[in-house]
Amino acid sequence: MTELEKALSGRPYDSRDREIVQFQAQVKAACHAFNHLPPDDPKRSEIVAGLVSGYNPYVFIESDFRCVFGKNIHFKGMAILNFNCTLLDSNLITIGDRTLIGPGCHLICTNHSIDAEERLRGMFDNRPIAIGDRVWIGANVTILPGVTIGDEAVIGAGSVVTKDIPAGVVAVGNPCRVLRKIAPQDSLSLQQNAAGV
Repeated sequence: MTELEKALSGRPYDSRDREIVQFQAQVKAACHAFNHLPPDDPKRSEIVAGLVSGYNPYVFIESDFRCVFGKNIHFKGMAILNFNCTLLDSNLITIGDRTLIGPGCHLICTNHSIDAEERLRGMFDNRPIAIGDRVWIGANVTILPGVTIGDEAVIGAGSVVTKDIPAGVVAVGNPCRVLRKIAPQDSLSLQQNAAGV
């Protein structure tokens, strides 16, 4: 198995491998091209389709998008990534169906070694990130390596998510903590119906 094959399957890999370096250069070029095209240019969709896994017409990615491998980003269905999102997909990132990711978010799979000598040798602990279905991630959220966010969770703006977040909760802060469960009265449609809208 090549180092690139390892990287694209979520296994440990040599980040200095020539094929990996060349592949990442192509990904950077693709992100640059995507970010510099007009918003309505159909080539943008072509570029994203070539970059990520599970692309479909209901995946919407705004400009200033950056990633490391692209192919380690797996969409399960409809999703929105707002402006200026960075996904360091040195391991697998799974994004659930109908998930909304706000502007300025960072999903970081890469974790350098704490030991300085190991860090200088390029040793990493790359861990996957999994985001469930119907999740809403507010603006400027950072999600760190190894985190899983459950279905229908809401992550408040500016949060730093260091540990798993269960399904159906509102979580906020640095470090991000569960604030409360999402209750039926939180539904906008229920609020609108009650107001006669």
